Amino acid sequence: MLRAVSFLLFLLLPSLSFAQSCNFSISNLNFGAVDTLSGSQTNSTATININCTGLTLQRILICPNLGAGSGGSSSAAARQMLNGANLLNYQLYSDSARSVVWGSFSWPYPARSPAYALTLDALGSASGTITIYGAVQGGQSVVAPGTYLSTFSGGEAPFRYFYSLLSSDCTTAAGTPASPTFTVNATVAANCLVAVQNIDFGTKGVLSANSDATGGVSVTCTPGTTYTVSLNGGTTNSPPTARKMSKGTETVTYGLYKDAARSQPWGDATTPGSTVAGAGNGLVQQLTVYGRVPPQTTPSPGTYTDTVVVTLTY
Repeated sequence: MLRAVSFLLFLLLPSLSFAQSCNFSISNLNFGAVDTLSGSQTNSTATININCTGLTLQRILICPNLGAGSGGSSSAAARQMLNGANLLNYQLYSDSARSVVWGSFSWPYPARSPAYALTLDALGSASGTITIYGAVQGGQSVVAPGTYLSTFSGGEAPFRYFYSLLSSDCTTAAGTPASPTFTVNATVAANCLVAVQNIDFGTKGVLSANSDATGGVSVTCTPGTTYTVSLNGGTTNSPPTARKMSKGTETVTYGLYKDAARSQPWGDATTPGSTVAGAGNGLVQQLTVYGRVPPQTTPSPGTYTDTVVVTLTY
């Protein structure tokens, strides 16, 4: 009986020592500051670090499944980071070209986990790294400023690994489970863009009556971002309704206004109450600049010009 017991222990102990074991750690994927008004994609990466032990010279197949994360996903193309009820779309990929979405056997979209194989050395150990490629898509101008986050842990990162000589199949839940944790984060900063449309009063003869024309200022600001638009006094630094277009030493007086009736001058901080304020919504907001050349002594013929500086403060 004693021999039988000894023989069974001899068979069992080596088999326990051959069981594979893998440890995973993942760096956080930080996109940093994201400019949602630029229209450009923002890229970043994270790294999976792997350490495995087990039967010498054997191949371990690793399936690093990634689900939607705590922010969820709106489609197969877009995972989401959250800031309260606000959403920022992004995606994770297994290739540097960011064309192959990194998925999981457990989420409802077609993309699956990439397969990664490690071969244990003569001491029964191996290590490696895998890069996760992330991208925040452009064209998200209506996203509000703030810090956005999605967490991967537990069922959102159901890694699997197992001995396999040939297989690269990561479409199932086969293997030993592991659940590393990491976060995806980004900061959307308050931002504004401005563009202008020039004012052309056209060709005039004698300046005996009002001559009106319009131009414009286009403002695009992140949602909720308050702004002020001011117009300086031109090259002669004149008051809002007495700016000067010049040709040499000769001038033509004109004014710029906030309203079609030309009753509200548009100036800068040197003329209190003359600036235009607003709040962004992520879309282009058109502000009309109303110009008027009042009746005045007509100077010699020629082209008269002025340059007005538009300042957007937010």
